[in-house]
Amino acid sequence: MFTGLVEATVCLREVEQIGTGMRMGFELGPIADGVCIGDSIALNGCCLTVVAIKETQCWFELGAETLSRTSLGKLTMGGLVNCERSLRVGDRMGGHFVSGHIDGLGQLVERRDDGQWSYFFFTADIGLLRQMASKGSVTLDGVSLTLVDADDRGFSVALIPHTLKMTTLGSLLLGDCINIETDILAKYAQRVSTQQIGLQTSNK
Repeated sequence: MFTGLVEATVCLREVEQIGTGMRMGFELGPIADGVCIGDSIALNGCCLTVVAIKETQCWFELGAETLSRTSLGKLTMGGLVNCERSLRVGDRMGGHFVSGHIDGLGQLVERRDDGQWSYFFFTADIGLLRQMASKGSVTLDGVSLTLVDADDRGFSVALIPHTLKMTTLGSLLLGDCINIETDILAKYAQRVSTQQIGLQTSNK
C-alpha cells in the first residue's frame, strides 16, 4: 500500500529483455537505505518487487502484463520515474490509499501553464473515466492528485509548483502517456452499482 506522495525521482540505469518481460535496474540513491530484496516499491505508481540490490541500485522484473498496462516499458536509459516506498504501519497518511496496481494509461492532450501553476487535461478509456469524479482522488504516475473536472471526454488536474518540481509530471509534453490508478473506493462503488443494475434488470 502507498500514499501517492513521491519521495524522489529515480533514474533507469540498466535494462535487460527477458522473454516477454524486462529486468530493470534503477539508481535509488538515498531511497535505497534499508531496502531489502522482496520489498515493494512504486515506480511511476506501479508496485514492483525488489529482486536484486547492489549498493544504491535496485533491480525489478516486469512481466508482459505490467509492460502492456503501464508506460514503464517505454522508458529510455537515463529516464526518470517517481519513486515511493511502501507504507509502514504507523506512518502518517498525507495522500490517499494507493494500491500500486495500474488500471490503464491516459494521454496529455492539453497543458495550460499559469505562472508557476499548471493545468493538465487528459483523455483515457471510458471505463477509467467513469471511476472518476470532480474533487475525487486519482493517482497519475504515482502522484496522488485531486481531480478538478471529470466526464466521459476526459479529466483535468491542477498542479502546484512543488509537484511540478519534485515529480516527473512537470516535464510532461503533449501526447505523453501517464499511468492511472483510480480511487479504490470508486472501483467498489462502480462494482456495487453495476450489480444493483443487473439485479434490477433480471427482476423485470
